[in-house]
Amino acid sequence: MGVACSTYLKGVAIFGILFTFSFDTSPIQSQFEPFLITAMSAWDDLDLLLDSPSPLTVTASTKGTVKDNANFKVEDDVSALRKALEGLGTTEKTLIEVLTQRSNAQRQLIAKAYEKTTGRTLVADLKGDTHGDFEDLLVALVTPPGVYDSQEVIGAIKGPGTTESILTEIFASRSNKQIIALSEAYLAKTGRSVIHDLRSEVSGDYGKALLILAEGKRDESTNVDAAKAKADAKALYEAGEKKWGTDEGKFIDILCHRSVPQLRQTLVEYKNISKKNLQESIESEMSGDLENLLVAVVKCVMSTPAYFAEMLYKSMKGVGTTESILTRILVSRSEVDLMDIRAEYKRLYGHSLYSQIESDVSGCYGDTLKRLCGQD
Repeated sequence: MGVACSTYLKGVAIFGILFTFSFDTSPIQSQFEPFLITAMSAWDDLDLLLDSPSPLTVTASTKGTVKDNANFKVEDDVSALRKALEGLGTTEKTLIEVLTQRSNAQRQLIAKAYEKTTGRTLVADLKGDTHGDFEDLLVALVTPPGVYDSQEVIGAIKGPGTTESILTEIFASRSNKQIIALSEAYLAKTGRSVIHDLRSEVSGDYGKALLILAEGKRDESTNVDAAKAKADAKALYEAGEKKWGTDEGKFIDILCHRSVPQLRQTLVEYKNISKKNLQESIESEMSGDLENLLVAVVKCVMSTPAYFAEMLYKSMKGVGTTESILTRILVSRSEVDLMDIRAEYKRLYGHSLYSQIESDVSGCYGDTLKRLCGQD
């Protein structure tokens, strides 16, 4: 069995204590006012929005911290992993070195060769020789991305109750291609479509919006219809701020179907009409899971990296750490846009993501997260 690798929870930095989304007016706040203003304006740079890359139409980019290893030799990696797992005690350093420095595609080749050589699956051996958050992280690393997303969805809806926050995070932030991969893996695992199971778990306007996103059919055109953007902005304004009560269906239809470039133009037009941004309007007009989902959609349309930076910050602020969120984001974004997430984290919170991870988690789990994150 492996050597115990404990995760220690530490207090976060002073910014983590001071930053909340409802500020009081204490003297200490004024000392950090420039930082707070910067953080509050994470999704306010509408003038820069239209020229920035579309975040939901890519699944891999040069902005990942993990890439194909140029010196990759599957036989050498299988041999190293066997030695690390089969001896007396487990050599965690080798597990971390191999699994964080190979792309997911390379890890799949390793897992296939490992099973052919040993007659055992790599996942089974990792589960047998590691435990806790470290085990969960290593297993996530050797799981194909679509399968991993599907497992997270299964975990969110199985048993009594539903973890809507996980469903919101995944379906608001994934591209059509990623959602299709998730759906295929879900069907292969359960024999049922993810849409079928979600219908029995979520309801109301939240369920309606989530099911649209879960179809993976968002318009991915790069063309922008300026007149349509103005019409949509006007329709949103009239469905919310301008009337008594809110037409949630109009918000759902526009925000869950339009392409990212089209929605970005709509956000600009909405602010021209309303004099405040759409996120603020949603927060004032709605509540609960629907509000959280539509706000997440708007944030991801504007900047998926900023959305994930904020989620990482929330997972570590205050007393205690939500390791499941750290694991899911760093694994799922390590080959997509983790470098951009790091940059947004530094911009918003004044210190590096690496340093925050270092102060919040330690042991083998912390070492693995730091290798995935990489320093600025």
